Amino acid sequence: MLRGNKVGLRARYEDDIPILRAELYDDVVNSSRAESRPWRPITPGSKDPRLVVDDTEQGHVPFSVVELDGGTLVGTATLWGIDNHHRSAHIGLGLLPSARGKGYGTDVVAVLCHYGFVVRGLQRLQIETLADNAAMLRSAERNGFVREGVLRSSAWVMGEFLDEVLLGLLVQEWKPALKADL
Repeated sequence: MLRGNKVGLRARYEDDIPILRAELYDDVVNSSRAESRPWRPITPGSKDPRLVVDDTEQGHVPFSVVELDGGTLVGTATLWGIDNHHRSAHIGLGLLPSARGKGYGTDVVAVLCHYGFVVRGLQRLQIETLADNAAMLRSAERNGFVREGVLRSSAWVMGEFLDEVLLGLLVQEWKPALKADL
């Protein structure tokens, strides 16, 4: 497990999937805001490609996020679009509604930075988020990410186009905010 100050990132367990599906992905509005494709229902018991881990996929590393105090599942985190040639990747996360507003997002981003820069040896991490996602923007900027641009009307969300903000962090700019414990 990768440990931050408040949360840990660990492998996805089979028992995590029903909770993540019910609290993150069955919520049409939340899922529509988090995914780059339209929401669609997934048949109960089927293999949900958003949640089931394919350990052979090298360009996508999904984690379950747990509280360090007690081990309660609080969300999901991902390093995706990993490009070993350019040494870059993207960060994504989703917190369960009960876990929002507790500083977990900032800690998750910090742990993903540690994983990307220290464990994977990457040069650049990138985040794309909706312009009105204040929590993600705050979590990214607290970890040193810089706003690099706005993708105007680039996301179709629940019947309207929304702007996305592109943020980036280079390894030489990164200042570890935590004492990561592997």
